[in-house]
Amino acid sequence: MNYFENLTWQDTIKDIVDILIVTYIIYHLILLVRGTRAVQLLKGILFLVVIWAVSTWFDLYTLKWLMNQMFTFGVLAIFIIFQPELRRALEQLGRGKLFGRSTADEEEFGKEVSEIMKAINYLSRRKIGALIVFERDTGLNEYTESGIPVQSIITSQLLINIFIPNTPLHDGAVIIQGQRIAAAACYLPLSENPFISKELGTRHRAAIGISEVGDAVSIIVSEETGQISLAVDGQIVRDINEESLISKLFEELGPNSGQVEKRTPFWKKKEGGNNG
Repeated sequence: MNYFENLTWQDTIKDIVDILIVTYIIYHLILLVRGTRAVQLLKGILFLVVIWAVSTWFDLYTLKWLMNQMFTFGVLAIFIIFQPELRRALEQLGRGKLFGRSTADEEEFGKEVSEIMKAINYLSRRKIGALIVFERDTGLNEYTESGIPVQSIITSQLLINIFIPNTPLHDGAVIIQGQRIAAAACYLPLSENPFISKELGTRHRAAIGISEVGDAVSIIVSEETGQISLAVDGQIVRDINEESLISKLFEELGPNSGQVEKRTPFWKKKEGGNNG
């Protein structure tokens, strides 16, 4: 009670700022580990904390001793277990991207879109089937683990080589996380929507399916027709033209995509293609 009686307005402002900074840091740390194995590890740690609290509350001597030993050596174990996430955080901090986007983000994203469009157009002209999935807020690590790790920068040459028929990685989806090709030959959940056109094959259904279970964006190239399609939010636009596709990629994935509060669903806007 004495703390509040002696509290000045300067101390109040300082405490508020302190709490806001800590909250901001914790929020971004949560964003950093979301969609990774670290989430499951954090659940396990939380479970151990609950066990420790129960053992302390009921004074279970043996269990409490065991949990205390665990926590004593647990700090070192945490650094070992979370090494990939800590390394990623330090890398992003070094690039100035842990708490926000750099001023070069839009230019970098434009280069990535250019590489993707080169690959898509090449595959489309030659009627080579392809499925490229872009991760957004919902983590896709569950699906990247079903494929072959790539962890490469985005280049048109690599994307083309992945989807060339009869190569080891051509069957399945490529998943892009941030600015890297995370994995290839990934297996995705198929949509069970009964209203999907019967003309659409497994590749298109997988693209719609992954957009139904999260907020991923998918580009599909049909191996039968060479048509390019875009799937978002469980909907698909078929035979989308290049200009519209680039516009949608910037709208859905670009550096400023999250700043638009209420966007009109892209399938309701006028397009050159048809909904499927």
